[in-house]
Amino acid sequence: MARRHILYVQYTNPAGYPPLEHSSRILADRGWDVLFLGTGAFGADKLRFPPHPNIREQRMPFCPPGWRQKLHYFAYCCRVFATIVLWRPRCVYASDLFAAPLAWLAGKISGIRVIFHEHDSPNHPGGFRWFRARLFRGAYCIWPNARRAEVCAPNAPHRAIVWNCPARGEAGPPREPAVSGKLEVFYHGSIVPARLPVSLIPALARLPEGVRLTVAGYQPVGARDHVDNLRAEARRLGVEHRFSYLGEIPLRSDLLAACRRADVGLSFMPIDDRGDINESNMTGASNKPFDYLANGLALLVSDRPDWRAMFADSGLGRVCDPGDPASIAAALEWFLEHPAETRAMGESGRRRILEDWNYEAQFRPVLEWLEA
Repeated sequence: MARRHILYVQYTNPAGYPPLEHSSRILADRGWDVLFLGTGAFGADKLRFPPHPNIREQRMPFCPPGWRQKLHYFAYCCRVFATIVLWRPRCVYASDLFAAPLAWLAGKISGIRVIFHEHDSPNHPGGFRWFRARLFRGAYCIWPNARRAEVCAPNAPHRAIVWNCPARGEAGPPREPAVSGKLEVFYHGSIVPARLPVSLIPALARLPEGVRLTVAGYQPVGARDHVDNLRAEARRLGVEHRFSYLGEIPLRSDLLAACRRADVGLSFMPIDDRGDINESNMTGASNKPFDYLANGLALLVSDRPDWRAMFADSGLGRVCDPGDPASIAAALEWFLEHPAETRAMGESGRRRILEDWNYEAQFRPVLEWLEA
């Protein structure tokens, strides 16, 4: 039987998107040949996929915005189309706005099946949205949040809602009982003020010495000084020794191993709705809470109705106002004073990941479409 090829096209570093790692490994384990054509990315250039015999990755170097980036993008487009002609993939899988024209043309010219996975929806008009709108009509479209799918493409004929859950194999073993008087708080992901507010540091200063905060991740272009700001605030309040920054961890398996040493995972979104379609609809789209639960951590999330309903009301964590140090401190103090209940929340979440909040279950409709 002829080998089945699938080409992933992302004009960024694809290793910065855990769902791409999960879907590609599901396909590779089923005998598909997977090729990623990507680029570098500012702040997230070190991230990479673990090796797999059926997965290859080719990345052009990162090019900063400006006239050179236009030439860089043109060269990238030429490389993609040369690969399509020579390699003849059965499907093109695109998942960022800059890949939309390539995916649309691939489907239009060659008749190749196309998947368009929208991780981040654009908030402002732009030329690439024309191609995106046409992909909604013919491609198999994936969103990580049902509300975003309804807003962006209510009439898309082929679509699936696939939450950004971890792979089933990423769930850790049951955790040992928590240590009384100690609380390890963990955050991973893009390090920006909206996700990791400075208010965390004065909250930490209100809590006993046994409460520590560990952060792992990358700083995007617009927030390249944010870790320095957090450190400066921690130094000012005398808690610098209780704040740790692990930097950018290249392999996801190593990141989850670091996560597994903590007790509570942070997943914050601003309370006020600032008109950003992504920030307003992040349940399911944010991989952080699922990653934490997979490793037995309880959750501390923003007190927004959708987040409260999905995670707090189901007994997997608690809520707070991420802009209010007193609110954050009160929530963390509860975890500190209730170690057994904290572990029970994490264990409930870990079992949920094994049962249905895993990428194998989420990706099944897409896999059936691909292999039909």
